[in-house]
Amino acid sequence: MNLRSVFCTSVAATSLLLAGCHSKETGNEAAEAPPAPTSVTTVGQPTQVHVEKPEQFPLIAAQQRTIFASLNVTGQVQPDVSREVPVLSIANGRVTALHVGLGDTVHKGQLVMEVQSPDVTNAFDAYLKAVADEHLANVTLTRDQLLYDKGAIAKSQLDVAQDGETDAAADLKAAEQQLRILGVSKDNPSDTVKVDAPISGVIVAQNTTAAGAAGLTATGPAGSLTVADLSHVWVVCDVYENDLAQVRLGEQADISLNAFPGKVLKGTISDIGAVLDPTIRTAKVRIQVQNPNNLLRLGMFATATFHGSTPIPSVVVPGDAILHLHDRQWVFAPTGAKGDFKRIAVTTGETLPGNMVVITGGLREGDQVVGNALQVQEATEQ
Repeated sequence: MNLRSVFCTSVAATSLLLAGCHSKETGNEAAEAPPAPTSVTTVGQPTQVHVEKPEQFPLIAAQQRTIFASLNVTGQVQPDVSREVPVLSIANGRVTALHVGLGDTVHKGQLVMEVQSPDVTNAFDAYLKAVADEHLANVTLTRDQLLYDKGAIAKSQLDVAQDGETDAAADLKAAEQQLRILGVSKDNPSDTVKVDAPISGVIVAQNTTAAGAAGLTATGPAGSLTVADLSHVWVVCDVYENDLAQVRLGEQADISLNAFPGKVLKGTISDIGAVLDPTIRTAKVRIQVQNPNNLLRLGMFATATFHGSTPIPSVVVPGDAILHLHDRQWVFAPTGAKGDFKRIAVTTGETLPGNMVVITGGLREGDQVVGNALQVQEATEQ
């Protein structure tokens, strides 16, 4: 055997050895690889897919239910103005002491402020003069009565004394009434008026401070403080004119609060504004709501739900059958070919009890859809 033959034989043997090793390694890798997932193939357009095992995605039928239309609007908690009372000082003057402040809770009859007033001084002066005049008139009448009984004076003189006593008594009564109106006792002379809370509630407005002015002005009463009974409050909402037909006086509304998610209160529609906002074309709708334990606080944002009275047949599917993708809602429906599904855009409405969602567009009663759209979507992304 020559040298060329030996070289060829060696090369062939080496090639066979390498081929055997490669075949062995390839076989081991195939044996150790994990099983392939469910096969999903995009068919034609991106909204249609094909799966190898469609039984993994059970179908359900869109159902028809009779519901009542509802309207959701936003609103704000406000005080019931019929339960607001200003704290007034009938006497004009300077506030010498302010015992409460904005947001404080007060009780009826509680001392809230003291006002030093020249009106009180003038009223006391008038009262003391009335007392003296009435005493003099009474003495005069007693004397004239005695003289008349003895025939010393005429009846006309006695009548004048009687009229004087009557006028003096009336002036004294008016002076005493003036002191009572100002809130001052005639038995305890003082130039300071003590002002009490007219009702129990919360101070919702404060228009003065210590050393500030209080009392009546030329334009009417200027309440230094305002007390509101918050056991009942208003939720005032803006309702567009196109939706006013769904709102009726006396009907109930559900009140949901941003501050207390999941808590729903009941209220009664007490007023529908007669004048629309000319800019945004809305009317103010007022809802009377009980406020136990002052849960509702003034200024809170709320959502009011008005329920219609006309039944409406609607198509519903479970919430799991809806896929939320790219700010839109979709369902997967079979195309007719085994394992093929297409993605259909739908328009959704309100969510009903039991996680059922109203479909306002895209499906009809009886249409078949995948019960869990998210599973199909996750499979397409693998």
